[in-house]
Amino acid sequence: MIEISSKDTLYMYNLYHITKAFFPNTEIGQKVDEGQEPLVKLTLEGGSCFSITEGEINALTDRQERKKFVTRHVYDWLSKETGIQLAWGMLTGVRPTKLIMQQVETGMREKEIIQFLKKEYAVSAKKAQLGLEIAKREKAQLDLLDYDNGYSLYVGIPFCPSICSYCSFSSSPLEKWKDRIDAYMDALCREITAIGRAVQGKKLNTIYIGGGTPTTLEADQLERLLMHLGDTFSYGELKEFTVEAGRPDSITREKLEVLSQYPVTRISINPQTMQQKTLDEVGRRHTVQDVKDVFHMARKLGFDNINMDLIAGLPGENAGDMRDTLRQIEALGPDSLTVHALAIKRAARLGQEHCRIDLHSEIEQMVEDSAGAAERMGLVPYYLYRQKNIAGNFENVGYAKVDKAGIYNILIMEEKQTILAAGAGSSTKIVLPEKVQMENGKKSNLVRIENVKDITEYIGRIDEMIERKGEWLWR
Repeated sequence: MIEISSKDTLYMYNLYHITKAFFPNTEIGQKVDEGQEPLVKLTLEGGSCFSITEGEINALTDRQERKKFVTRHVYDWLSKETGIQLAWGMLTGVRPTKLIMQQVETGMREKEIIQFLKKEYAVSAKKAQLGLEIAKREKAQLDLLDYDNGYSLYVGIPFCPSICSYCSFSSSPLEKWKDRIDAYMDALCREITAIGRAVQGKKLNTIYIGGGTPTTLEADQLERLLMHLGDTFSYGELKEFTVEAGRPDSITREKLEVLSQYPVTRISINPQTMQQKTLDEVGRRHTVQDVKDVFHMARKLGFDNINMDLIAGLPGENAGDMRDTLRQIEALGPDSLTVHALAIKRAARLGQEHCRIDLHSEIEQMVEDSAGAAERMGLVPYYLYRQKNIAGNFENVGYAKVDKAGIYNILIMEEKQTILAAGAGSSTKIVLPEKVQMENGKKSNLVRIENVKDITEYIGRIDEMIERKGEWLWR
């Protein structure tokens, strides 16, 4: 076991995640002791030890600067001990492009931004360049939006045909809730109506129906939702309408025909892998052929913006498996491709089973091969984010044709426009024009309002969910 101890909780989050990035399969103990000396101490399994004293950072009065100093010195020591340079250096946050965007908006030149990332955060030149390219593309998309009067809408459908072993989202097996879906839809439509009343006069820029798997709804339920959205909101300023069809085993021709009758501009058909052995192992109850059949069906019905998701590092897969998956995806020719490096969360079954994923060096090859396949399909990287416990300390990257970038995906990462969310487990993010005092005593211009995840609780407490948002929306 690796042991981390600190006098202050300020340092523990970064120290844990930096250490975990170097030693993903090693248990890490954490202890906060206000009376200990030194300030922080890290002891590896072999007995190697590193510490930082109070005296080394006394000259730094800002807490964030102190945290950055400690994180960087621990990173440098671990890198020297292991001989490993992490692709994203000491960055532990999930939104590296947000940091880069800040530098772009100050007018910093591109070479200066890359040097800044390398010097201040030990980011590799390759990832710094990738982050910069994406930040520039994100900015070009965001410049088209009205931050002050515009907003986006997320609608959550928390049901799936089955729960994948790596999944930590707010999803529930359809079979368990089949008799209560209409009750869920009643509550959801009430929340949507309340949001619609609150935003009259504002511009709806994007809609994203996610989950879960929205297409677990029957065709008539899906039509009810889409009709209610159309009756509630004005689409005059709508730039994108995404429905995450997701699981091929939930998609039928009838459901696709319903989607085609409404202003849905983008759908997602997500295989995650095109290896049947892996689909079976992670609990996806569909075949590789199902993916191909549904994709071709969607094309024939006129869908011209189809995204596909893949996961690099699924259990049992190697770089050869990923190359075969990419070969099959290239033959289909999606308009965008999102490649995730596997991240095991505690809420996922793999996490609960303490699955020790082999983070072999091939994960880097999988990521590189994905980028190459995307380039061959004419797709460019347009958004990027990272997750805790992500395989190989890599990233998730969205690639798209020049005119098919997912605007909502950029907004959810950059947090520059209000996103109002409806549904169990959904999260509203209200962007205020200036910082205000939060309940935790800190000042921020971003207000987060979480809906309860439990479906029964959501149905029973829908008035409370509406009221919580109303405290900010109707002020």
